Amino acid sequence: MRSFCSLTLTLLLGFTFITQTPAQKTEPEPIRVGVFFDLSGPTASLGQTTLDGVKLAVADINERGGIAGRRVELFIEDDLGRADLAAAAVEKLISKNQVHAIVGGVGSGNALAGAMVAQSKQVPMVTPYAPHPSVVAAGDYIFRASFSDPFQAEAMAEFAAKTLKAKRAAVLFDFNSDYSKSLSGSFEQRLLELGGQVVSKQNYATGDQDFKGQLTAIRSSRPDLIFVPGYYAEAAMIAKQARELRMKLPLLGGDGWDSGELWKLDATSLNGSYIVNQFAADAPFTASREFVSRFAARYEGRKPDALAALGYDAVNMLADAIKRAGTTERAALKKTLADTNNLVGATGTISLDMNRNAIKPAIILKLKDGKFLFHAVTPAPDLTKVGIPECDEYLANYDACVGSRVPVVARPQYKIMLEQMRSAWRKRAEDPTSRVTLVAACKQAMTQAQTIMKTYGCKF
Repeated sequence: MRSFCSLTLTLLLGFTFITQTPAQKTEPEPIRVGVFFDLSGPTASLGQTTLDGVKLAVADINERGGIAGRRVELFIEDDLGRADLAAAAVEKLISKNQVHAIVGGVGSGNALAGAMVAQSKQVPMVTPYAPHPSVVAAGDYIFRASFSDPFQAEAMAEFAAKTLKAKRAAVLFDFNSDYSKSLSGSFEQRLLELGGQVVSKQNYATGDQDFKGQLTAIRSSRPDLIFVPGYYAEAAMIAKQARELRMKLPLLGGDGWDSGELWKLDATSLNGSYIVNQFAADAPFTASREFVSRFAARYEGRKPDALAALGYDAVNMLADAIKRAGTTERAALKKTLADTNNLVGATGTISLDMNRNAIKPAIILKLKDGKFLFHAVTPAPDLTKVGIPECDEYLANYDACVGSRVPVVARPQYKIMLEQMRSAWRKRAEDPTSRVTLVAACKQAMTQAQTIMKTYGCKF
């Protein structure tokens, strides 16, 4: 009997202890972010440095307690620099890892392949660096942390005309490169708008090594400078041969020059040249300096490049959007990403235009003795010549042609879409802080719409 009572008492005490033990706290669901870059293929160095920036941003967020108490968890895929594998990587991240959003793509080809899958699955994707307009044109779930190719060319034209006081420019571009052709055209157009002119336009092919014929032709046109919107290998040889021809005028380039390999090819001939870039490690901005310091602390004193900074900013664009949305629900996240405005990042203060392109200042770097040195900040190009009247005129022409060909059943929805576009432009025009964003978006929309209008045989 005593044994039975003891057993009963033991069981009762055990039950009481169990019922009074506080319930264990359940960790909130992590925020799953998929990442895809070339990590072992031909452009692996670009993917690796961008991933370093991504990892630093995630570490910073998690050290601060995550986003609303939720830690960020990365799922990383290597696309080996191939578009087909980039698409497969995004498919895996969405279907297997169930990611809430994606950060990925360095280079427009792979980014576009991934973007097409992300758009079809309606998963928000922020690409750190994919400047070709086609990438964000994949759809409204695709966003860009970098500015576009036309933007950087227009920024350099602004610098050439307003800072260097150039009136006469020559252009030497790679006719095999979409990047080079895009920058060339945008630079020339903006320079003309600013009262300058292109007095000589020469071209070359990727891999060429002799540029003296083109440079001689350029010299005879007496330009104030030469814009060379290509990549670092040809740029170094062009600079060397220009100096051999005793041409002392400055050379200007885009972010395709941004490589340590540039200086290995020729250091002294590049002195006095300028490039436009997304970031400068020595820029005198608080956010940039803090990023450089944290990056060096994490990666054994290494200085970050532009791609590392863009990877960092891409993650923080996403984190900012999740905070404002209060959820990782994809449609809500898409909306808050689109509303990104005045977000302070490592590469500058970021806002997005109507086509989800980053609008932010461009950094001008001066080349001297084997170094890229911060020189100036060029604000978003002044495109006020394309204003509200031009937007409305474009819209009227678009409607007159395309609207008449829309099937009758779809016309009510088409008219709503048209009015939404008109209202958005006018609303933004009332806010002087977004004026540049408005006209840049309008200009891009005009360019894109002209392709549609040509398809219908419209003249514009």
